Amino acid sequence: MKLVDLNVLNTRGAKMHLSRQKIINVCSAFIFTLGIVSASVSFAGPREQAKRMHDRLTGVPPTEAVLTSMTSMIQNQDAIGAAMLAMDNPFFINTTIKDWATPWTNRDQSVYRDLNDSTATVMGMVRDDVPFDQILYADTVYIGSADATNEAYSVSNNDHYEDLQNRRRDLSDPAMLVAMNQSVLNDQLAANQTAGIMTTRGYAQAFLIAGTNRAALRFATLNFMCMDMEAFRDKSAYPDRVRQDVDRSPGGDSKIFMNDCLTCHAGMDGLAGAFAFYDFVEVEDQGERLVYTDGVVQPKYLNDAGVFPTGFATTGDSWVNYWRSGQNSWVGWNAPNNGVGRGAKELGMELAQTRQFSECQVKKAFEKVCHRSPNGAADVQAVTNIANSFEANNRSMKRVFAETAAYCMGN
Repeated sequence: MKLVDLNVLNTRGAKMHLSRQKIINVCSAFIFTLGIVSASVSFAGPREQAKRMHDRLTGVPPTEAVLTSMTSMIQNQDAIGAAMLAMDNPFFINTTIKDWATPWTNRDQSVYRDLNDSTATVMGMVRDDVPFDQILYADTVYIGSADATNEAYSVSNNDHYEDLQNRRRDLSDPAMLVAMNQSVLNDQLAANQTAGIMTTRGYAQAFLIAGTNRAALRFATLNFMCMDMEAFRDKSAYPDRVRQDVDRSPGGDSKIFMNDCLTCHAGMDGLAGAFAFYDFVEVEDQGERLVYTDGVVQPKYLNDAGVFPTGFATTGDSWVNYWRSGQNSWVGWNAPNNGVGRGAKELGMELAQTRQFSECQVKKAFEKVCHRSPNGAADVQAVTNIANSFEANNRSMKRVFAETAAYCMGN
């Protein structure tokens, strides 16, 4: 048997001991550093809180004068006032709100899209503190002023908004971005046929093109109620509005329809009739645009009618909300129409006046400003409180952002 030099073993053991000690020292230093960072976050003073608040609301550092004013406000227990001051910075509208709203205007939910009339309208309504529930039913669209661009607004292309974007116009300036009536700019729409951003060109291009117009409803609930169709599943909903294009025995098994298809389609098809007269199509000599055929159902609603001929055939733009009762009553349906209506405007009111709409806006603002989702009892209570304030303060999104920033300024 080969003898082992004890000196060599001792040397190796010493080296291993030193290596372990180095690892312990490094880990201890890392934990100590984390402790310092955590302490600095938890015990940040008013000046640090003011800077963090400004950075999160605008994405840029404050001027010394603004930082001093915000610090003083926070010291005087007026954190909401400090947030409102930060939001005077043009970057709040031009960057924060633009990036916040852009994913709502495309199916990929990407922030990397050109400015369009949908996004500009969100920016303008937040800037002007318009009651935010009107985002789904107002006869409003925001366009660039004559001083902002020489490119005229058009229902047939996005050139007007791309020019505003390329010129880097300050859309936080009311002289650059102005509110107009959609019914004035779009010869297809009367005032009672408009529905906030749901009848803008950008929204129509994304969600009313081709298909069956169910996407217009799906993305409205997803973006403004934080609920996709899966969240509304309800076996008990009445199936009488399920369209002809839905097979009642997929694969020869009716149980699949009863236990799967019906749970979404009963409620969804009950509401999607609101868009029966809308389409986004190529119009001769006009390009692609939103069209409205008053009293005439778009042919897409009758696609694949042979799949189940005795299913519901859409004949008008009436809708009924089967989600008002049963397991989806928790959504908080507060509109005074008892869950029935006609057209997209009345549907927009049905969705936007829910409690879920209020809490959804708060949650989205929370994620944007706090850089995380609400998590834990304190955050859940904060969302509830801020949603209450949203409803009590004329549905002001500015105040939602201010109160959220005040809540998160210390962490």
